[in-house]
Amino acid sequence: MADMAGEGATLLLVGASGLVGGHVLRLALADPAVARVVAPTRRPLPPHPKLISPQVDFDQLPETADWWQANAVICTLGTTIRTAGSQDAFRRVDHDYPLAVARLAHAHGTQTYVLNSAIGADSRSSIFYNRVKGEVEDGLKTIGFRSLTLVRPGLIGGQRDEFRFGERAMTVVLKALGPLLPKKWRINPADKIARAILDAALRPVGGVYIVSASQLA
Repeated sequence: MADMAGEGATLLLVGASGLVGGHVLRLALADPAVARVVAPTRRPLPPHPKLISPQVDFDQLPETADWWQANAVICTLGTTIRTAGSQDAFRRVDHDYPLAVARLAHAHGTQTYVLNSAIGADSRSSIFYNRVKGEVEDGLKTIGFRSLTLVRPGLIGGQRDEFRFGERAMTVVLKALGPLLPKKWRINPADKIARAILDAALRPVGGVYIVSASQLA
């Protein structure tokens, strides 16, 4: 597909207030190849000349908003079952919202979608988290994007606003083992994941492309 990096791309970023999404937002706003970032969120983001940040309710997205049409959608939405409060609430954030955004953007002409997914994503998995991640990937494949990139990091390294005990403990272990581990099991820095996501949005590859955890180590 054509490289959009020289055309002043408009990017639609959902999940901009999260760890990876925040890194994507900073990189995109600083990139001369990006003319505009539309980042719909529940709460306001700091202003920037290249940023449009409409406040939305993801359960009632505005179907006719003109900002759905973009060169690429980047989705970094994600939570945990503990934070969400239940499996159903987790599924709504990690499955329903990314697909709703995808359908609306595609209906408005957007042809490139980049998802921050997870290692182990598999709709046939017996593990609920992996199964939901796989189901959203499968759903995205049916929508008809010319370019769909699935970024599958392992444990994400970086400072979150919320405390996640399991991630913190695992981070300590993986840092200690470091180079002894296969690349796919090493910590994936949030800024490196964000760079891969932004590159995929600006330089889309036709069809379905997967970025593995080992590529992000």
